[in-house]
Amino acid sequence: MKTEHQEQVETVNWWRATFPSILLFAIPNGGFRHPATAKKLKAEGVVRGIPDLFAPEWSLWLEMKRCKGSLSPHQKSMIEYLKSNGHFVIVGKGFEDAKTQVLSFAEARKKW
Repeated sequence: MKTEHQEQVETVNWWRATFPSILLFAIPNGGFRHPATAKKLKAEGVVRGIPDLFAPEWSLWLEMKRCKGSLSPHQKSMIEYLKSNGHFVIVGKGFEDAKTQVLSFAEARKKW
């Protein structure tokens, strides 16, 4: 089974090839941090639960998980907050799931 990192890298590479004019960037909130670094980042504004990727032009956030991954309580709360403020959020359980959801979103967007 691929790691979340591998799933995200595959998603970003596919996105950039498929939608080259739509900026997608990572929010590197996760992962192990030395406590001093974590404290410094928190002081700079890092917030728990923020999704992994953001496409500003589409107001679309992507939270990447492994195929069998699950959301933390902080992630669930943040996703609800983002949705309540007019953002769109996709939780991709692996690259293939993320790709399918993004293509559906992009197709629906054309109809707006």
